[in-house]
Amino acid sequence: MHCSGSLVFLSCLLRRVSSGTGAEQRGREAASSHIYHRSFPPFLSLSLSLSLPPSTSLPLSFLSHSLPSCDGNPKESSPFINSSSASDVEKSQQYDGKNMALFEEEMDNSPMVSSILSSLANYSNLPQGSKEHEEAENEEGAAPSKKKPAVKAPSLGTLMGVYLPCIQNIFGVILFLRMTWMVGIGGVFGSFIIVFMCCSTTMLTAISMSAIATNGVVPAGGSYYMISRSLGPEFGGAVGICFYLGTTFAGAMYILGAIELLLIYILPQAAIFKMEGLEGADMEAAMLNNMRVYGTIVLSFMATVVFVGVKYVNKLALVFLACVILSILAVYAGVIKTAFEPPVFPVCILGNRTLISKGFDVCAKVIERDNGTVTTKLWKIFCDSEFLNATCDEYFANNNVSEIQGIPGVSSGILAENLFGYYLEKGDFLEKRGISAMQDPDAPITNSNRYVLADITSFFTLLVGIYFPSVTGIMAGSNRSGDLRDAQKSIPIGTIAAITTTSIVYMSAVVLFGACIEGVVLRDKFGEGVDGNLVIGTLAWPSPWVIVIGSFFSTCGAGLQSLTGAPRLLQAISRDSVIPFLKVFGHGKANGEPTWALLLTASICEIGIIIASLDAVAPILSMFFLMCYMFVNLACALQTLLRTPNWRPRFKFYHWALSFLGMSLCLSLMFICSWYYAIVAMVIATCIYKYIEFAGAEKEWGDGIRGISLSAARFALMRLEEGPPHTKNWRPQIMVLVSMDSEQNVEQPRLLSLTNQLKAGKGLTIVGTSVVGTFLNNHAEAQKADQSLRKLMETEKVKGFSQVVISSNLRDGTSHLIQVGGLGGLKHNTVLVSWPRTWKQAEDNLRFRNFIEVVRETTAASMALLVPKNIAAYPSNGERFTEGHIDVWWIVHDGGMLMLLPFLLRQHKVWRKCKMRIFTVAQMDDNSIQMKKDLITFLYHLRIDAEVEVVEMHDSDISAYTYEKTLVMEQRSQILKQMHLTKNEMEREIQSITDSSRGSIRRKNPSNLQSQQSSEEPAGVSVEEKPEEEVQLIHNKNPASPTTPAGSAATPGSEVQMTWTDKAETQAAAGHPEQGGVKDIFNMKPNQSNVRRMHTALRLNEVIMKKSKEAKLVLLNMPGPPKNRMGEENYMEFLEVLTEGLNRVLLVRGGGREVITIYS
Repeated sequence: MHCSGSLVFLSCLLRRVSSGTGAEQRGREAASSHIYHRSFPPFLSLSLSLSLPPSTSLPLSFLSHSLPSCDGNPKESSPFINSSSASDVEKSQQYDGKNMALFEEEMDNSPMVSSILSSLANYSNLPQGSKEHEEAENEEGAAPSKKKPAVKAPSLGTLMGVYLPCIQNIFGVILFLRMTWMVGIGGVFGSFIIVFMCCSTTMLTAISMSAIATNGVVPAGGSYYMISRSLGPEFGGAVGICFYLGTTFAGAMYILGAIELLLIYILPQAAIFKMEGLEGADMEAAMLNNMRVYGTIVLSFMATVVFVGVKYVNKLALVFLACVILSILAVYAGVIKTAFEPPVFPVCILGNRTLISKGFDVCAKVIERDNGTVTTKLWKIFCDSEFLNATCDEYFANNNVSEIQGIPGVSSGILAENLFGYYLEKGDFLEKRGISAMQDPDAPITNSNRYVLADITSFFTLLVGIYFPSVTGIMAGSNRSGDLRDAQKSIPIGTIAAITTTSIVYMSAVVLFGACIEGVVLRDKFGEGVDGNLVIGTLAWPSPWVIVIGSFFSTCGAGLQSLTGAPRLLQAISRDSVIPFLKVFGHGKANGEPTWALLLTASICEIGIIIASLDAVAPILSMFFLMCYMFVNLACALQTLLRTPNWRPRFKFYHWALSFLGMSLCLSLMFICSWYYAIVAMVIATCIYKYIEFAGAEKEWGDGIRGISLSAARFALMRLEEGPPHTKNWRPQIMVLVSMDSEQNVEQPRLLSLTNQLKAGKGLTIVGTSVVGTFLNNHAEAQKADQSLRKLMETEKVKGFSQVVISSNLRDGTSHLIQVGGLGGLKHNTVLVSWPRTWKQAEDNLRFRNFIEVVRETTAASMALLVPKNIAAYPSNGERFTEGHIDVWWIVHDGGMLMLLPFLLRQHKVWRKCKMRIFTVAQMDDNSIQMKKDLITFLYHLRIDAEVEVVEMHDSDISAYTYEKTLVMEQRSQILKQMHLTKNEMEREIQSITDSSRGSIRRKNPSNLQSQQSSEEPAGVSVEEKPEEEVQLIHNKNPASPTTPAGSAATPGSEVQMTWTDKAETQAAAGHPEQGGVKDIFNMKPNQSNVRRMHTALRLNEVIMKKSKEAKLVLLNMPGPPKNRMGEENYMEFLEVLTEGLNRVLLVRGGGREVITIYS
C-alpha cells in the first residue's frame, strides 16, 4: 500500500514538473535525472537513484500510464485528445519522422491521426462505469496467475438484438386477457381508435428515439441514458425513476395476469379462498385474496430465480417468445377456420341476459323425454321444485331460454352488431342486443349470481388505461444497445419494424374479434358463459389450451424479464450518482448482480400484488411509461429546434413536429387514462427533479436543457435591448467591487452579506475583482481569485456571477469591470464598493484615488453608487435585529434610491424588525411644517411606512474649530502633494512657494490668501495631470533623492511643533528653499470654499449624531467628487467628517434617473 501510494504521489509530482514552457519541454529528456533529485524529498530521490542507473534517461511521464490522475479522479478511457491510453514514449516515437517535427511540442495533448484512427473506429459503446465494473469483475473472478478474460465484442444484429425482444415485450398479458373484453365494451370502432392512438404514440416515440439513438454512440443504459444525456441529470433522473417504477409495476401486472390464468382457467380448484357459493362482494374479495397470496408466492419465487441465476432467464427468453408467437398464430388459424367451420361454443340466454354456464347441462327449461315433459337443471335453479307447477323466478317465468352460437364465424355478419360500444355499470347484466325481454322495472332482482355480470364500471378512458401497457416495450432494443453490433443501424430498423408488426396484429385483432365472436361473449371478461374458457382461447385452433398454456408461460417470462431489467435500471441511475440517497442500490454481488436494487424492486412490486387487480395496476404503469415516452419526444424536439452542433442523427426520417405530436399524445393519454394517476406521477417526477436540482451531484452531460436555456437567455437579452426598463421594473442590478489579499481571498466578505440582504436572490449580481499583472503570467491567480469569489458567493447565498479581470494596475482593472460587466441589456446599474478606511496612510494613497475615480466613473456612466462605511460592523445573514431604526437622511433628491434601499433591506429577515425613519433638512427660508406634510403624502403614495422628521439647520457663524480642521486638512494635502513631485516640478514648486512666502512676509493680511491660492494651483495641477502610475513610478525610482522632501515630510506631526526663525527663513531663501516651502505650508490660511464645505460637514454630522446615533443603519446622500483633481484628499476628509462617530453608514449616489414611482 505504501509503495503504490508513493508511486501515485511521485507520478503526480513528475507530471507537474513536466509541464512548462516550450524550451523546458525541449530540454526535458536531457535533464530528467537531475530534475528528479532536485524536485523530490530525500526518500523519493533515494528510491529513484536505487532503481535507475546513473545514465538512464527516463521520460517524465513514465508513471502516468495505468496510474490515477493527480486530481484523484480516474481518467476516462478515450481515444480522443488528452487520452492517457498511450505512454509518452509511444507518443514520442510517433513524431520521430522529420515530417512531423513541426508538431513534436504538442505531442502531449495532440496525438497523430494515424495513431488514433483504429481507436476511433473501434470505440467501445460501454459507459465508463460499466467498463470499471467489468474490469473489477474480471479482477475478482480471475486467479492472479491467469490472464484477464477478453471482453466479448457485441455480436447481436437487428433481428435477435432488437426486433424479437421488442416483439416479446410488446405482446403481453393484455392481448390475451383483456383484448376481447375491450372490443366487446368499446366496440370495434372505439377499440380501433384506442389501438390506433396508442400505436401512433409509440410509433412517434420510436421515431424520436431512433433519432436520439443514432446521434452518436449509445452506451448500455438505453432509454435512461438517452433521456439523461439529452435533457440533463434532473430530467434524466426523474424520468429514469418513472421508467423504473413503470417496469416494476409491469412485473406486478404480469404476475397478476399469470395468477389469473392459473386460478380461473387452468386450476380453479387451487384457490385457497373458495369462491363457490359466494355472491357479489364476497366472491370478489375471495378472488382478490387468492391473487394476493399466490402473487406473493410467485413474486418470491421469481425474485429468487433472478437472484440466483439471471443467465437462465435470458436463455429462456426465446422459449417464452416462441410461446407468444405460437399463441398469436393459433388465433389467426382459428379465425381462418371459422370461415369454413365455426367452433361449437353455445351460450345460453334467458330473455336477453347471459347465463353462467356452470350448474346446468341443457340450455332449456324443459325437455321431452319418454313422451313426457321433464324439467331441467336450469329449472331447478330458478324454481323452488322440479315440478312443472313449482313457483319460479318472475323473470325466468316471463322469458324464454335461447341458445346462441358464441363464435358465429368471420362470415356471419356479426361485425355490424359489434361495431359500437356497450359500456356497463358494475353489476349490470350482460345482455344480448336485438332480443326483447319482458321485465318489470319495479320487480326486485333475484338469482343475480346465475347471470354473467359486469365486474367493473367501464368507460372509454378506462379502456385506454388498461390497453396502453400492451403497446409498451418499445425500449427493449435500446436497452440492449451495449450488446448490438451496430446500434445506430439496428435500433431504428428493429424498433420501427416491431411496432409496425404489433400494430398490424392489434388492429387486425380488433376487427377480427368483432367479426368472429358474439358480443355477449366478448363482454364476458372471464368466459363464464362459455364454460369458463378463455374467450380468445375459444377462437384458437386447434385447442383453447394452446392459448392458455402459451399465454401463461409468456406472461411468466415477461414478469421475469421485468424483475431482471428494473433492478439494472435502478443500478445504472444509482451509479450515475445523480440521486444521492439511491447510492446504496448501486452495489451488488461480486459478479455485479444488483442485490439491493432487486430487493427494492420486489418490495415495490409487492405493492402492485397487494392491489391485486389487473385492471387497477395497468393504468399505474401506463402513467410512468407515458411520462417516459413524453420526455423522449421532448428531447428529440428540443435538439432539433435548437440545432445544437452535435445533433447529427444518422436516422433522417424525423421532424420536430412529429416529436411534438408524440409528446402531446403522451400527455393527453396520461389524463385520458386517469387524471388523478397522471397528477400523482407528475408530482413524483417533479419532486425527484427538484431533489436532484438541489441535492444531487452536478453533472455536465451537454444536455438539451442547457441549449434551451441559452436560446431563452439570448431571446430575453435581445428583448432587453429594446429599451431601458420602466421605473416600476427598476431594481438595483449590482456590481460588487471587492479587493483580494495576497492569498487571493476576499478582504471584505461582509460586502456580499449586504448584497444578499439587498437582493434577496432577485435580479443581477456581479461580484468583480481585479488582479494586477498580465493574462499570460497571472492566469492561475485569476482562477484562484474566481474560485474564492464563487465559494464566498455560495457561502453568503448570493446568486449571481463572478468576474475577474487581469490588468496592469488596479485602477484600469476596476474601470474595465465597470465598463464591460454584464451582457447586452442585462448590465449592472449600481456599483457597490467599500469605503477605503486606511486612506490616510501614505501607502494607501493610490487606493483612495482609485476610489474617487470609481465615484467619477459611475457618475459619468449614470450608475448608482453605494458605499458602505465600516463594512465590518454590518450584520451577517445569520444575525437578526429585533428592534431599531433604519434612518434615511434625504438631503438632495437623486431619483429615490434612498427610499428604495431601506424598503429592499426590510424584505430580508435581518432587517425585517427595523423601522424606517426619514429625515430631511430645512433651511431658514423653508416652511418645515409644510415640508413634513408633503413628505408624508409622498411616502403614502409610495406605499412606504416610515416616520418623518424635518430638521432645521439655522445659519451660524463658522467656528474656530472649523477653520482649524480645514487648515490641518489643507496642510496634509499640501505635504502629500510634495511627496509625489518630480525633480523639475519640485524646483518649480519651490520657486512658487518661495515667492508666496516672501509675499506673506511683506503683507500680513487676509488678502494674501488669494495670491497664495493662485500660486499653488498650477503646481497642483501639474502633479495631478500626470497619470498616477507615472507619478508613483518616478517616486519609486528616486526614493532617496536629495531634492525630495520625503525625509522631512515623513513625520508631519513633529514638523508642526517646529519653531521657525528668521534665520531659517534666510536659509530657505538662500540655499534650502524646500525648507522655506514647508514652513510656508504651516503659515498658510485655509481656502474659503473648503471652510464652507467643512462647516456643512460638521453641522450635518452634529445633527445626524444627535438624531441617529443609535440607529442600526444610516443612509445618507453622498456628495459628488471634486471636478478638478486638486481637492481629492479634501473630498475624502469631508466625507470622513460627515460620517464621523456613526457605526454603520451607507453613502448613496443616484444614477440620474427615477427609480421609484407612485403609480401602479
